[in-house]
Amino acid sequence: MIVLSDIVVRFGDRVALQGISASLPDEGAVALRGVSGAGKTTLLRVLAGLLQPDAGSVSGLAGRRISMVFQEDRLLPWRTALQNVSLVSNEARARELLMQLDLSDALALRPPALSGGMRRRVAIARALAYSDDVLLLDEPFNGLDETRREQAAALIRASARLIVVATHDDQDAMLLGADRSLALPLSLIHI
Repeated sequence: MIVLSDIVVRFGDRVALQGISASLPDEGAVALRGVSGAGKTTLLRVLAGLLQPDAGSVSGLAGRRISMVFQEDRLLPWRTALQNVSLVSNEARARELLMQLDLSDALALRPPALSGGMRRRVAIARALAYSDDVLLLDEPFNGLDETRREQAAALIRASARLIVVATHDDQDAMLLGADRSLALPLSLIHI
């Protein structure tokens, strides 16, 4: 179990997170919900170890491989789709994931030649190629049509042990099978 204990994050005088305490399961899917600016992305960055809280602690992540799909795709523009995903895995696994996301015709294309939805799917494939233990998703389906959302969500559900998704879209949370929700700035509630 992952335990968040009284997490506080400040950016200068601005408090981004105040007193967040919750327990996350070892498996399944949890949705982070809240209005824009509520701290969803900040909490994902704390869970990923990219941001240290000003107070409080996170336990239960030691020894786990964590991957993240950021709001921005963060692909290397000088690398092909296949090379971007292969950076974190072997080429066979990268190819398999890209094909499962219907990108077999885009393996040799660089990000500037890809549509926004294609870049998004490459970013999802890269996160899945890195780790199937803990997958952090920040508005993961931006730019994807309904069919591609469902396709990506099915692959994520089948591939990741624990999914934590920050989203404004209830449909995205349902597609990922989120049976729990952490409403910021409130405490953990079951839905």
